[in-house]
Amino acid sequence: MSDPAASVAPRVRAPLVALDDAVARLLAEAAPLQDVEQVSTFEADGRVLAQDLVAGLTVPPRDNSAMDGYAVRLADCTGDAVLPVAQRIPAGSVGQPLATGTAARIFTGAQVPEGADAVVMQEDTEAIAGDGLGQVRIRPVPRPGQNIRRAGEDVEAGATVLARGERLTPQALGLAASIGFAKLPVVRRPRVALLSTGDELVMPGDVPPEQMPPGAIYNSNRFFMRGLLQRLGCEVQDLGLVPDRLDATIDALRAAAARNDLIITTGGVSVGEEDHVRAAVQALGTLDLWLVAMKPGKPFAYGRIGDTHIAGLPGNPVSSFMTFLLLVRPFLLALQGASRTAPQAVSMRADFDWPRADKRREFLRVRTTPEGGLALFPNQGSGVLTSTVWGDGVVDNPGGQAIARGDTVRFVPFSAWLA
Repeated sequence: MSDPAASVAPRVRAPLVALDDAVARLLAEAAPLQDVEQVSTFEADGRVLAQDLVAGLTVPPRDNSAMDGYAVRLADCTGDAVLPVAQRIPAGSVGQPLATGTAARIFTGAQVPEGADAVVMQEDTEAIAGDGLGQVRIRPVPRPGQNIRRAGEDVEAGATVLARGERLTPQALGLAASIGFAKLPVVRRPRVALLSTGDELVMPGDVPPEQMPPGAIYNSNRFFMRGLLQRLGCEVQDLGLVPDRLDATIDALRAAAARNDLIITTGGVSVGEEDHVRAAVQALGTLDLWLVAMKPGKPFAYGRIGDTHIAGLPGNPVSSFMTFLLLVRPFLLALQGASRTAPQAVSMRADFDWPRADKRREFLRVRTTPEGGLALFPNQGSGVLTSTVWGDGVVDNPGGQAIARGDTVRFVPFSAWLA
């Protein structure tokens, strides 16, 4: 059997692919996973719904009070009306039909009695002691339907309340519970293998800072990458560090492809003699995308080894971070069948100058200011991870476009990507 490493084609520089085209190509490759799991609604935050949720009941089922107060008939409330309180209706109980010329003491969420057409909040009334439940003075004349929540104003029976492909949020879980779902059908978690390349990398804790050998750096990519994957609901298999050798890279990728949906590598996808990921992918499968016209993050690679996808990310930490957000994140969401894969940019004012625009589409780390604008981190280098912690997000700047103070720019907050 021939050695796959020996059959690797020589490196040829490929043309840069526009970022939007790269994302479109990745999404086209992301056939949604078909396995469905039933999970407790308590545990479904962040998961992607595999089926529509259809309401089996109306919410609220009957007209109910939005306030603590008094249920009344409008016809009885002309002028400064004083009405006897005929009944008391707490939440969870059903009162009697409201007799003409009377009021009912009612509490938030309680079913409005038949005949009542308004609820007056208790702050707009005066309780008067007397026989039985006493009397109540209604000060302002109420409006029709005042403080009454109508049956079905939240959910109608038979309505699709949450659609397939919805990425579930805490509020969506509450909505599902409100129509009786204790378990939810969700797409299974993607299985993702994570590995790093680079003989210069050292794990924190293995070597103290004062003993770091010349040329060595701590492996930061492995930490933020694992956190990003877990936030997207992935099962992460951390394969650690792979030596900068072609045979070792091929062996690691072959093993990872046997049991994962996606392999993510950091480092080893550029054009240096020690960059072996691209060659290893070509030896084992196909390389379908390489080099994206973005800054930071140009040396991004995508391919397949059998049925397993592989995304090769740059080694510089900011490049790795941004290519994950812009390329890998939408791919993973699409793999789970999510209907929305990209955050919305917002228009904001630049409180900085950027005269030296690159030909590639740039993602500038910025922070919102108390004045409502955006400040620029002074060092936009691809190795300056500090910028991603200092910043609130990035300015998505088209290639070749300079920015002058006061210009309107497209801002994407990190919070939208990291939710």
